[in-house]
Amino acid sequence: MAGKKREIQLQAVINNQSLWDEMLQNKGLTVIDVYQAWCGPCKAMQTLFRKLKTELNEDEILHFVVAEANSIATLQPFRDNCEPIFLFSVYHEITFVDSDTEDAGEAFNENVDQLYSIAIIKPEAVITGKTIKIKEKIISAGFVIQAEDKRVLTENQVRDFYSQIADEPDFEDFVTLMTTGISYILVVSQDNKQEPPCEETVSNPENKEPKETSEDQHEMATPTVMRKKWDSLQEYLERQNISQFCDVEENTTNVNKFIDIFFPDFKSISKLEKTLALLRPDLFQEKKEDVFNIIQDEGFKILMQREIVLSEEEAKTLCKEYENEDYFGNLIENMTSGPSLALVLLRENGLQHWKELIGPSTVEEAKERLLESLCIQFATKSFPINQLYGSDSLEAAEMEIQYFFPPQNTLALIKPHATHEQREEIFSIIKEAGFDITQMKEILLTKEQADKIYFKITNKDFYKDVLEILSEGPSVVMILTKWNAVSEWRRLMGPTDPEEAKLLSPDSIRAKFGITVLKNCVHGSSNIQEAMETINRIFEEFVPENSEEH
Repeated sequence: MAGKKREIQLQAVINNQSLWDEMLQNKGLTVIDVYQAWCGPCKAMQTLFRKLKTELNEDEILHFVVAEANSIATLQPFRDNCEPIFLFSVYHEITFVDSDTEDAGEAFNENVDQLYSIAIIKPEAVITGKTIKIKEKIISAGFVIQAEDKRVLTENQVRDFYSQIADEPDFEDFVTLMTTGISYILVVSQDNKQEPPCEETVSNPENKEPKETSEDQHEMATPTVMRKKWDSLQEYLERQNISQFCDVEENTTNVNKFIDIFFPDFKSISKLEKTLALLRPDLFQEKKEDVFNIIQDEGFKILMQREIVLSEEEAKTLCKEYENEDYFGNLIENMTSGPSLALVLLRENGLQHWKELIGPSTVEEAKERLLESLCIQFATKSFPINQLYGSDSLEAAEMEIQYFFPPQNTLALIKPHATHEQREEIFSIIKEAGFDITQMKEILLTKEQADKIYFKITNKDFYKDVLEILSEGPSVVMILTKWNAVSEWRRLMGPTDPEEAKLLSPDSIRAKFGITVLKNCVHGSSNIQEAMETINRIFEEFVPENSEEH
């Protein structure tokens, strides 16, 4: 009798439409064993259900029922079926919030608290080139990096974020360490589209041979997959032995506070994406301006562009999808006959929008379904293919951009007389110009350190005046990374004399913030060799993040 009682408690009996409708209001997941009156419920599964019920202990969100098909109108399609049938009902109560009420903002913030964590990758990890590997591990574990930024943390920011360890004896040294180098700040969430790691379990834990089922039992294999709960980000980093390089804040109140501090526009950030675009030689020579006008009208920003004559190998790689066509040989000859134009485009959902805009890879396919595409608009008589190219995925875009626009490092310096507000504005100008601040530190330059940066002019008479300017306070020394970084940074700085800069390059940094030739706000390397020598001297422990790829 006791065994029979447990079975009744495990699976509720649904034998009419009214009970069925009531059952559908169960919160959470309801597992329904649909049975025929002449056969009965599946007894082979009851052991597994009882095991799940015991292990999960979630009475309010996990339910098991048996339902007779002949007595419930909804189950009419399943009547007279001799195979085991299991249905699943999921009910989730949704609360709608009126955006005009005072509680709307609080409801949004509560949702943010549940979803996001703040992670800080420390300067020691950044300077030794561990950032990419840490981010890759975070992503591979099913987390999503929703936003990221690189900056030198202020003393107040460090004290605030690490307030829980403020009483430790070496805390002041820690604050100094955290404020003298660049850190990565990440907003991280769990990927709701990806399930947590799983382990396969078998409902027959004693590994006994399965018994023959009786006539009133359905034959059914009982292996199942049990999913673990998600690790928190902190737990995952600890298991990967990288928590010493990355600190995490997951406290509900603090997460919101630090998002507001580090990412004040986070709630309205668009999903900006980069993609590689390429104009084939014929289109580039004949209708480049028309394409540029469309790019601008569609809201894209051109981050980088360059003319490039493709090698035969490069052309074959880009045109691989046409390799079985009769015209493939002539196409490769055309692709290598003159310059193509490679572009890096940025826009909200940029990759998908560009692919939709240019259309299919062949004119024939475009005529069938996308007559308004650029493939049709810019079709040529020479080849029946799309004269425009776009990356197929974000991963492909990143690789293709790296290939066609190989990153270059240059050394940049913001001089002591620049105010804090001017520094922040210069950082914004740098980022808007497409530079990546790969490394940064704030230091009071000694003569020995200044000699490493200005080694070409140490024997000049005016060098003592340079040293005097640099001794007035701390300078910000940076490694800036971008394709053609040396010349691009020199263009962004403008002429050495601020007065000349105001005439020749009024939007340059020196035109905006420079005072005199010596107090012209910023400095940069003159060529790539000088840049590499200076970087190696100032950032001796620096490991380029792209060292493996290049």
